[in-house]
Amino acid sequence: MIIKEILEGLAAAGTDKKRASAERVGIPMGKAFGVSVAVVRAMAKQFKGRSELADPLWVTGYHEARLLAILLADPKAISRTQLEAWLDAIVSRDLCDHLCTDLVRRRADALVLARRWIKSRKLYVRRAAFSTIAACAVHDKALADEELGALLDLIVEHGGDPRPHVRQAASWAIRSIGKRNASARHLATRASEQLVSSNEDGGFWVGKDALRELNTLVSVSARDHLLSSKSLTAKKESKHRQGRSREAGSVRHET
Repeated sequence: MIIKEILEGLAAAGTDKKRASAERVGIPMGKAFGVSVAVVRAMAKQFKGRSELADPLWVTGYHEARLLAILLADPKAISRTQLEAWLDAIVSRDLCDHLCTDLVRRRADALVLARRWIKSRKLYVRRAAFSTIAACAVHDKALADEELGALLDLIVEHGGDPRPHVRQAASWAIRSIGKRNASARHLATRASEQLVSSNEDGGFWVGKDALRELNTLVSVSARDHLLSSKSLTAKKESKHRQGRSREAGSVRHET
């Protein structure tokens, strides 16, 4: 009964505008209600700790129910077999990324799975590998430069995939690594340059796309990672520094 009530709640929360938006990004409308991610996340808070609802929600086949399943699943309890069965059933990039960022990256074997999935030719299985690497690069602060370098080597090896949903995730993974610190940025830049010089169209695109952001990264005092100089936070700090520099110059001139 509770699954039925959840589905009814999702159906009531759907909007025509959201359904049209979802359809544009390839979400099959025959199995979607048109509910925003924010609404689904709010619902997940209502059922926090109810991981037993995850699989029954997933098997309904509804897009938003599957997102809710991802948010409710216990990353330590869900088996690798079940997790990979979910991944095989995914047909949209947003659900693939939610699976990786909200569930897979919280597992101890997240990068083991990424190394396995990156060898697959299945569209969303390979995207999941890159998305998982990107998520771990952001959230796993314990990753050392040596490990990041190994991940970048893996991305270079498999980053020539020309499919848009794969190459976009490959670029995302490189940029996420590069934002960690100056050393990681150097490693990511070198990997991107390798891809640009490759003989693969997909690799060239990934390298160029990643470099566009990597070349703008700067250190910002309020953050523990690098930001694009084009970001609002970086612009504010740059403006503040310029103001302090002018003030210092004025003081020296008066002296």
